[in-house]
Amino acid sequence: MNLVTAGIGADEGSDWKRFMRKHWGIVAVFAVAAVLAFIGAVYVFLWFVGNAQSTGLVPSSLGLWTLGNLVSFIVNAIFWELLLIGIPVVIAGVIGWQWWRRIPDEKWGGYHFSGRRRTSGGGGVSLFFFLAFCIKVYLDGNWNVPIASWTLNYVVDSMILILIWTAIVIGIPAAIVSVWWVRREMKKP
Repeated sequence: MNLVTAGIGADEGSDWKRFMRKHWGIVAVFAVAAVLAFIGAVYVFLWFVGNAQSTGLVPSSLGLWTLGNLVSFIVNAIFWELLLIGIPVVIAGVIGWQWWRRIPDEKWGGYHFSGRRRTSGGGGVSLFFFLAFCIKVYLDGNWNVPIASWTLNYVVDSMILILIWTAIVIGIPAAIVSVWWVRREMKKP
């Protein structure tokens, strides 16, 4: 069975509401797990950046980086993210998939889930983060400072701050609206 985004049709939306009412606990567990995995990924990256500089894997000044440093940094970052975050996420995904597949047929009675809706969007997110980074650099007074003099910590800390800004400006209101909507939908007969 394929998952579908809520709201495609009236029947599918009501099926999702009924399904979520019945299994709200596991849905909440996986939502919390997803948030914790994201936070963990950010912390692992920050840990790796600090260690990459202190162990001499990469120079702290970006102006001294070579292509070899860049490739080595990316490969090692991917390795540590996969090792410390990716493997637990895959295990949780397998557990979730097994749970999903083991729901008895009688509990599926009346549910109708159709194929996933696909979009070709997503290009605006990169532009948003680039503009936010430009604003951060300007506010720090580094607009006319050569990039070669920036440290890796400055760039990473700027990106983390942009993620925090995004979470505050977009994430918190979205979470409030989502909780309100789910509670409202759960109370409907």
